[in-house]
Parts: sequence; structure tokens; C-alpha cells
Amino acid sequence: MTIVTTVEELEAIYGTAGAASLAKVAHHITDEYARIIEASPFCALATVGPEGLDCSPRGDMRGFVHIRDEKNLLLPDRRGNNRIDSLRNIVRDPRVALMFLVPGSGNALRINGRAVISTDQTLCDGFAVNGKAPRSVMVIEVGEVYFQCARAIARSQLWNPDNHVHAEGLPTPGEILSELSKGQVGGKSYDEAWPARAEKTMW
Repeated sequence: MTIVTTVEELEAIYGTAGAASLAKVAHHITDEYARIIEASPFCALATVGPEGLDCSPRGDMRGFVHIRDEKNLLLPDRRGNNRIDSLRNIVRDPRVALMFLVPGSGNALRINGRAVISTDQTLCDGFAVNGKAPRSVMVIEVGEVYFQCARAIARSQLWNPDNHVHAEGLPTPGEILSELSKGQVGGKSYDEAWPARAEKTMW
């Protein structure tokens, strides 16, 4: 197996980036990029810490990531599994990356920056849903922002309902937990209780 080990080797294989690939990069949130953020109900959050890398899904109502100003975003930390992997990383290494998706759109939006975690009550209360505020909000300083071309989404036909996989053909969380814990956690009862548990703990 031939392994590429230098940037020079990579550039010899791939060549240089085109003019459009360079021109699309902004160092603040432009009006056009703001419209994509405001339309997105989902993003992936990548962080890094001493234990390694982490990528976490973040989803909410459309426009759930607020634009504080042209250099700063606000991302509420909604209820989850309390592993807080992303937050553990951010307090030790502030570097973050975000990728926003908009259902039906072929383009993705990428943001690289640095984050801090705020527990300011006024800030958290601004994200309250059904009277429940997040316990913290990430304040993300934008370093660079740019759109990703549509090839990956087009190739995957991500938004084509004819290509959607039926959940019945995939292992359930309860089945996975039961297998990994040798039956101590999970199972059918875990899956059956999930809808009611999710409804009570969504926010």
C-alpha cells in the first residue's frame, strides 16, 4: 500500500484549488451565509480534546443556532445523554468546526472557529422552549465560513425519499445496548419506553 505523507505529495496528486474554492471563504457571517444558518435545523459539531476527536449531531427547530453578530454564533446545549463529550473538549481546547445541512438543499455550510461555554442565565433563557432553558450555550467565534459544493449530497441522494432506509431493517438502540452489555442494559423494554421518555426530556 502506498501512503501519502507530505502536503507536496498531495498537491502533486490533486493539483491546486480553483478560484471559486478560494473566493467562497469569508471570515465573518455574510448576509448570504446567514440565510443558510437561519434555514438549518441540523448541524454536526466537531471538537477536539486530549482523548481525541468528537463529532456530535445538533438539531432543533429551524434557525436554532442564533447569529449574535457577524463574528459570533450562539448554540444552545439541549438535553442529551449527559456524556457532554463536546463540552469536555471545548473547556480544554476551544477549537470547533460546524457543518450545517438544510433539508432539500444540495449545499452544506462549514464554519471553523473557537468556542466558550456560557451559563449566563439571561442568555440561556433566550433559548427556552416550553419553559425549559438549556443549561449552557456555546458562544462560537467564527474564524472562517464557506459553503461545501453539492457533489457529496448529490451522489448520496440524501434527500431522495426513494433512497431512505426503513428503520425496521436496522438494529435498534435497545438491541445494541443489550448486545454490548450482555443483557444488563437495553432490550425491547428500552425501545418501547423511548417515545414517552423522549417526549418528557426533549427540551
